Amino acid sequence: MTTPAHAGRMLFVNMPVADIERSKAFFARLGFGYNPMFTDETAACMLVGEQASVMLLSHEKFAQFAKLPMADPTTHTLALYCFSVSARDEVDTVAEAALAAGGSEADGPEDHGFMYSRSFYDLDGHGWQVMWMDPSSTSDSSTSSTPARA
Repeated sequence: MTTPAHAGRMLFVNMPVADIERSKAFFARLGFGYNPMFTDETAACMLVGEQASVMLLSHEKFAQFAKLPMADPTTHTLALYCFSVSARDEVDTVAEAALAAGGSEADGPEDHGFMYSRSFYDLDGHGWQVMWMDPSSTSDSSTSSTPARA
């Protein structure tokens, strides 16, 4: 068995936010934690999974990395962010926490039997989807896909 070329890779998604502390509090209410080694007054490293993080960056910090003008996420969609949870009922728990923390609903629940999801916008207007997929439906990864839409 060979090791895939992507083995051991980590993913860091950089996202501009208007207020680091406000965004940290919002996502903490959804159950996310932060890596203090990469968190300061201009950035927060939000832990999404073992090998995936979202860097919440102040607009000024984000502009240091981006070569093009920053788009307004309330009027332009550049990306949609999707994360999974381990149980179907956790989808509703996380989505309701997002709404209670000031987010807004993007779509109602989508129930495909083997997959259940809800979508919301965060405090800055970025689109997020929280989803659960029946583990037995992902046994053949070559035929499964994980849609992400908010």
